[in-house]
Amino acid sequence: MANAYEMLKNPAALAAFLFTLLLPIFVGFLVMRRTKTEEDFFVGGRAMNKIVVALSAVSSGRSSWLVLGLSGMAYARGVSAVWAAVGYIVAEMLQFVYMGIRLRKFSEKHNCITVPDYFEERFKDESKIIRLVASIIIALFLTAYVGAQFNAGAKSLSTALGMSTLTALLIAALMILIYMVLGGFIAVAYNDVIRAVIMIFGLTVLPAVAVAKVGGVNAMLSVLKALDPKYVDPLSLGVGGLIGFLGIGLGSPGQPHIIVRYMSIDDPDRLRASTVIGTFWNVVLAWGAIFVGLAGRALYTDVNMLPDANSEMIYLVLSSEFFGPLLYGLLIGGVFAAILSTADSQLLVVASTIVRDFYQEIINKGEQLSEERAVFLSRIVVFVAGIFAMLLAYFAQDIIFWLVLFAWGGLGAAIGPTLIVSLYWKRTTKWGVVAGMIVGALTTIIWKLYIRPITELYELVPAFIFALIATIVVSLVTEPPENVDELMKDMTE
Repeated sequence: MANAYEMLKNPAALAAFLFTLLLPIFVGFLVMRRTKTEEDFFVGGRAMNKIVVALSAVSSGRSSWLVLGLSGMAYARGVSAVWAAVGYIVAEMLQFVYMGIRLRKFSEKHNCITVPDYFEERFKDESKIIRLVASIIIALFLTAYVGAQFNAGAKSLSTALGMSTLTALLIAALMILIYMVLGGFIAVAYNDVIRAVIMIFGLTVLPAVAVAKVGGVNAMLSVLKALDPKYVDPLSLGVGGLIGFLGIGLGSPGQPHIIVRYMSIDDPDRLRASTVIGTFWNVVLAWGAIFVGLAGRALYTDVNMLPDANSEMIYLVLSSEFFGPLLYGLLIGGVFAAILSTADSQLLVVASTIVRDFYQEIINKGEQLSEERAVFLSRIVVFVAGIFAMLLAYFAQDIIFWLVLFAWGGLGAAIGPTLIVSLYWKRTTKWGVVAGMIVGALTTIIWKLYIRPITELYELVPAFIFALIATIVVSLVTEPPENVDELMKDMTE
């Protein structure tokens, strides 16, 4: 198959595809009136229900990596790809309850709407050193992430509709920016839920049809074993590969666009219900993607049978083979939507970092803005930051590619260990957190460039451990806040 997007020439498929692209803008208009304060714009006024929080966390955390990447990994590696999902599913299940509830209670009592807000209030850091370090790390990595998502979305749109990359990039960026400027977090969260539903449909129906086409699960496994026994061996990737795959989950506690979901829920105790909902669908989606890859390998036994010999095209190929134009258009739109669901969430965090952390708290020394001015400024910054990320995506692809190599691991190692320790260990200090952030970010970069080629160990694993050690050691030789007992109590009452 030369082009997995060939069916989009059908009017019904094209109409369904365009519907998934334009629906978010309509949602933005619907929720615009609900966005009246800065808290509304960045954390939904802490009024999101348990289902919205669960599904938006699932959608924003996965992107096209789940739909295309994990299915392609299963096609290439077989059942051992499941370990890549186990790590993040377990991590996010635990952090919903053990991080989310404490963070949500503390953030409301201290009016925190960003991760740097939390750190500054937790350590009563009047010097703003934690806010500065955290903001630089978040802005640097997430801006690159947004640019990379724009790039991926533009390439998908360009291939699907036969337009230039620049035109596709402009369309992708504008579609996100319009509804984000209108509705902020509320529009982003509701659109993420819609995209999650599309992904759920695609990753339940498509694998079921594909496996049935092969002749059932047993027949599929028999074909795979005949091709290569490693395809049905869950431990075929070796110890180093297993640790690396499981280590992917260590990045989840450090992703600000996921963490902010916990801060947005209407009642912190409802995060337990969100845990069940989110974990259930995380498992279903992961297994769906894996079965797409496994069934795809049984049906297309040679990767050269796929467009550009690319294993990540298997989802698109099977969609075009088994579904009619309408469903096909919806599912292909879902792939594009999955890319944007991560980009919009990350862009919102970048904007909150610029407006709240840099402008209001560091430059203006905490001077309060009126709610009208804060929301207006937030909308302007979202638009400008989005345009900047788009320009980076087009003119500085090499820089973006380089930064994105470290983004998941860098954020996971810099923010994750320091956040976890600060939520549970009252002896943690601001200098311990600063040390952990710097060590985590630098270890990720150094290990990726110089040590991983030798050890083949995913850089997030050692970076997370070293950041954790640095946080604890430096905290032990420095002083915690005087009212630390009261601060810790604010996480539980």
